[in-house]
Amino acid sequence: MKLEPPQLLASRQEVLVFFGLVFLLFITSLLGEYRTYRQLTRYDDAIVAATVEQQYEKRREGSAYQVVKLRSESGAPFFITVPTALRNLQGYEVLVWLKTDRLDFWHYLGGFFANGAIDAVSPQRQWKFRVGEWIAGQHAEPRSGALFAALFTATPLPQDLRESLARLGISHLLAISGFHLGLLSLFLFVLLRLPYRYLQARLFPWRNARRDLFYAAAAVLWGYALFLHYPPSVLRAFAMMLIGFILYDRGLRLLSFQTLGIAVVLLIAFWPRLLFSAGFWLSVAGVFYIFLFLQRFADRGGLFTFVGIHLWVYAMMLPIGLALFGTFSALHPLSVFWTMAFILFYPLALLLHTVGAGGVLDTLVDWILELPATPVHIEFGVWFLGAWIGLSLLALPFKTVKMLLPFLAAAVFVGAVYQVA
Repeated sequence: MKLEPPQLLASRQEVLVFFGLVFLLFITSLLGEYRTYRQLTRYDDAIVAATVEQQYEKRREGSAYQVVKLRSESGAPFFITVPTALRNLQGYEVLVWLKTDRLDFWHYLGGFFANGAIDAVSPQRQWKFRVGEWIAGQHAEPRSGALFAALFTATPLPQDLRESLARLGISHLLAISGFHLGLLSLFLFVLLRLPYRYLQARLFPWRNARRDLFYAAAAVLWGYALFLHYPPSVLRAFAMMLIGFILYDRGLRLLSFQTLGIAVVLLIAFWPRLLFSAGFWLSVAGVFYIFLFLQRFADRGGLFTFVGIHLWVYAMMLPIGLALFGTFSALHPLSVFWTMAFILFYPLALLLHTVGAGGVLDTLVDWILELPATPVHIEFGVWFLGAWIGLSLLALPFKTVKMLLPFLAAAVFVGAVYQVA
């Protein structure tokens, strides 16, 4: 009989104490956000220091204007509209005049539109965007440059490129997450292992090499997350990595829904804005379905697990993706193949861009983006999304529901294919 490692929270009392402490932390963080909100709305208008994250043109009733997405120093995302004549300010720190007399607290947390104008612009772009420019400069094609800049620096994608990726079902590959951090941590382990072993043998033979290398890699990855300005998917992945290592280092159960739950509630307790982040919840859902697969098929062989986990996650995430975005095409199912191939593509792309030769991949990327696929829009109501999430959660205690989920996902897939045909 195989012995299972114990859970971190082994008793009901420990669970209640943990969630009680997390709730107090959440209330403290929420009060801090509310205090910042009250300072912002103390008068009918305010001057706010912010960073321009995205800028794009829209048209309404025959007139054109630009929408600017900004993030304040406190982390609050918001939008204003500006004339089309305004130059591209993406990546610049600016001072913004905002009309705040009608802003409520919940819209402040989740992101809001406001009447406003840009008063002043810093002379230089932030480092994240300057590095993105250097990456994009290795490519002759602007689309390839924007794609790789987003892949490594989390800079926003142009609208046309976002639509191309959504049509192919591979938008998730550009969201830096656990897979990307996992590969980077592996690279750091390999890079640091030999010099650490050399120093350990001569200076500190009593140290735990595995633990020290992890902390060194984690410090670098935390710096990378800081450089990226903490995207929600990176925060979730980094928290999971830290919690996972702590559990592994202490002989506790690693791949469990409790681990995911602990990471999620801690992140929300520290950053309440994550409650309103679709990217964060999509990232959480992906890990949830991976754990659901491993719970059922953990004893299978390596090849079965590798292929099966990609097929499973695609099928489980398809209803959520269709409910939120509604985009599907004949090439959408090939995203399973592109996701598996990405395991080799990402480190190759990282190596080539490190030596300034990223343009080598332009032909391949352009070929993929130009694959012919006419998207269709599939309408699903909010009730469908709620029902799917509810069934997914019920799959934890009920084996019958867990066995039913793949058949329901297959029915959704067949329905989507029928819409394309």
